[in-house]
Amino acid sequence: MQRSRYVALAILVTLLGGCGSGDDQAPSTAKPSWVSPAPSASPAPSAAPSPSASVSPSSSATDTTVDWPAKAKKLNTALAKVPGSFSVAVLDKNTGEKYAYRGTVSFDTASIAKAQILACMLLHDQAAGHGPTSSEMALAKPMIRLSDNNAATSLFQHVGGRSGVGACNRKLGLTHTVVNSAWGLTRTTANDQIRLLSEFTDTSGPLNSASRKTIFQLMSTVSAAQRWGVPALAKSGETATVKNGWDTRSADGGLWAVNTIGRLTDQDGDVNVSITVLSHDNRSMSSGVTLVQRVAKLTRQFLGY
Repeated sequence: MQRSRYVALAILVTLLGGCGSGDDQAPSTAKPSWVSPAPSASPAPSAAPSPSASVSPSSSATDTTVDWPAKAKKLNTALAKVPGSFSVAVLDKNTGEKYAYRGTVSFDTASIAKAQILACMLLHDQAAGHGPTSSEMALAKPMIRLSDNNAATSLFQHVGGRSGVGACNRKLGLTHTVVNSAWGLTRTTANDQIRLLSEFTDTSGPLNSASRKTIFQLMSTVSAAQRWGVPALAKSGETATVKNGWDTRSADGGLWAVNTIGRLTDQDGDVNVSITVLSHDNRSMSSGVTLVQRVAKLTRQFLGY
């Protein structure tokens, strides 16, 4: 498979909430008919500042480096024309090249926080000198595959709640993620979510090979009803991992927060790209899904991965 190589910087975030009606801490009262079973919800983030985008060269420059600024500029222009409040970040693991648009804007995580909780559970077990227990996996599987809120709450408390996940985030290098005791209201950025995704594949990072394998297995086997977002980018022969988040709250005027994080890979190793798209102020869950998928597809179109 041929693909262009590009160069750049940054990263971004996600969504959920325990006081809303989305996929995370409270059942949704407005469940789109095409989503089943609707697990639980995610809260919507506050208004985002004016658009900004950033790119930075990778440490290994190539003869395609000259193409990158032009590609990034064209993508910035395309994203600026997309209506909605969103951010996006992309990391090409093969080249180390990064791209972010509004990557430092803070959003509520909603259920994408569950990927973070899973990583903290695995680090908790590593510190104890053993792998995940059967009882932990009995919670982790529905938490990731079905976005089960009760399972997430149990594991969140198991790893120490707000303080425990906060300490875990520091190990993972998440510097702009603020944990809330209602885990779905945790605030994050697209840049931090890309950092989290990069730790899921980093052979020299805090997560050992068994933990990274567990994360991949769970995020690549999410229920069919929830395989929107990042999986919508996958081409024939590619594997997508994903964790999505969605929520609406009365505090946000009934508007929806919709987020997607995940990774694309292929058997040849030509594709190894992590993507995160965060959004809020969507009029419905379905319109939020349409937005994050449109944004994600534009990154692939213009960056050529």
